[in-house]
Amino acid sequence: MTVSPSLRYPLPYDGALDAPDEWERLRRQCPVAGIELPSGDHATLLTQHADVRQLLSDARFVRPTAQDGSARIVPDGEGGAVASNETSALAVPTKGAEHQQWRRLVGKWFTARRMTALRPGMTEIADRLIDEMIESGRPADLKAHLGFLLPVYVICDMLGVPPEDRDRFSHWSDALLSINRFTREETDRAQAEFVQYMAGHVAAKREQPADDIISMLIQDSAEDGQGLTDQQILGTAMGLLVAGHETTANMIGKMVALLLADRSRWEQLVADPSLVRTAVEESLRFDTNLGFGLRRFISEDVEIGGETLPRGTTVVCSQTAANRDEAVFDHADEMDLTRSPNPHLIFGAGPHSCLGQALARTELQVVLEVLLRRLPTLELAVPTSELTRIEGLVVGGLREVPVRW
Repeated sequence: MTVSPSLRYPLPYDGALDAPDEWERLRRQCPVAGIELPSGDHATLLTQHADVRQLLSDARFVRPTAQDGSARIVPDGEGGAVASNETSALAVPTKGAEHQQWRRLVGKWFTARRMTALRPGMTEIADRLIDEMIESGRPADLKAHLGFLLPVYVICDMLGVPPEDRDRFSHWSDALLSINRFTREETDRAQAEFVQYMAGHVAAKREQPADDIISMLIQDSAEDGQGLTDQQILGTAMGLLVAGHETTANMIGKMVALLLADRSRWEQLVADPSLVRTAVEESLRFDTNLGFGLRRFISEDVEIGGETLPRGTTVVCSQTAANRDEAVFDHADEMDLTRSPNPHLIFGAGPHSCLGQALARTELQVVLEVLLRRLPTLELAVPTSELTRIEGLVVGGLREVPVRW
């Protein structure tokens, strides 16, 4: 049964690592729930694993845009391009054959073979960053010293952009993902600067190609009569830079915080580092702070959870709530580092699942492997009650992860 659209979203939570109390009730009593977004618009929230997976796997439905009349996260004139449903900043195909072609071209870079080749370099970077963190003294902010920097170095290398510009990338990224952190004037200025910077970078790669994903896309598009347009290559470059450092940087901090929140978890990994892969997957599943959730616009009537969602509905898919569904995960509210299989939905599902998930998994595994080897005595430097969430962005994370060793 769908409740009236009076439930305010995002849902309230207690601690930075805690799940909202409302999740369990919604999954049990009201898995297809009406909600009110910060904009005042109404949408539908899905919290059961089967429903979330069904909708995310349906190729007909894509992220809302300003043109389809979908529910807005923020009122008109506020928020960054993602929160305000704008698509001009990240102009990549989202449906049909064009989307499949885009995924085929971009996906050539994210193969298991390439991730394996990148692993030694990632390990070297992580070791160097931990050296610098140790030299800085304790306590230290693991997110600032390691969580933020490693993904920046990796994605900058993949895109062929200088990592020295990382602070600019971070600002532009936050502006695109802003709900209420910046004024609209600030987000528009940041977006214009980002577009100008990346357009210049794409043009430079066209003149002097190198071993990076932008050069590859330019070459493949030139050779393929149905390749990507210049605007699509630009949007891809911007999207990869944002996704390639923002989400993974936040997840590194959250993963380490979750593993240190209960000392027995960290000690289990120190005793048996072979659990790193399953521990990473369980950290991804157990995370409650993903952000706003994936949104989909229903362009035709569809039945979800025994209810018909009419055309024109905007749906928020809560992967984090779905990942605590007892119908799929035994003892879902417990963190089990040996859990396998682990069909969590953090990376989405189906034709729109995250293209960079192999890269994210590799980075998370490398970080955990190096930390366990270098700092087995690692612990949080503050109680978990003092950890604070990032506010005002579409993505979720922790402001700081203070640690000592």
